[in-house]
Amino acid sequence: MDVKIILADDHKIVLDGLRSLLESQTGMEVIGEAIDGYKAIELVRELSPDVVIIDVALPMLNGIETTRQILAENPGIKILALSMYSDIRFAVEMFKAGAAGYLPKDCAFKELAFAIKTVLANKIYLSPNMTEKIVKDFINNSKDTNSVFSVLTAKERQVLQLMAEGKTRNQIAMALFISEKTVETHHRNITNKLGIRSIAGLTKYAVREGLTCL
Repeated sequence: MDVKIILADDHKIVLDGLRSLLESQTGMEVIGEAIDGYKAIELVRELSPDVVIIDVALPMLNGIETTRQILAENPGIKILALSMYSDIRFAVEMFKAGAAGYLPKDCAFKELAFAIKTVLANKIYLSPNMTEKIVKDFINNSKDTNSVFSVLTAKERQVLQLMAEGKTRNQIAMALFISEKTVETHHRNITNKLGIRSIAGLTKYAVREGLTCL
């Protein structure tokens, strides 16, 4: 039986390239493509894949939060992060969210194919290019108390991402199925926790922390 794969990336050329490469392999089938986090969650619910290959920097809902939500509903799915970020914080947060593997986007396709087979065997895969960085970071600073993932709640991170992506209060409320008043409360909590008052400042922070890829 073919391995059923969903791809999640906001760049069409990446989706097309990955689909072509994966479907050239015997036993692999791409059954869906998503360009944002919410669409990825919907496709997983509809199509029940074996593997989701996901970009960390997805619009609407970033790859870390998307991974958390997918695995909360479908713990048996294997999620592989494929990211342009070389900062090891993102790899750490993806693994904390439950991802089974993490690779840089500049990896060879042979490595990606091997990673898929590895996670399907219920093993963790970390690109060799990242291993040394992860170990050194763990030794030097095992706790990052300033990370957005430790400072803000999951809902606050979602609100911050959407704010940074230029969504209005009403649009955020509709996307998250909450009231505008609740959005305002989250906004206030975010600014109080971060000490950042301007939208420009919050946007810069969100980009730096990997919540969005503007």
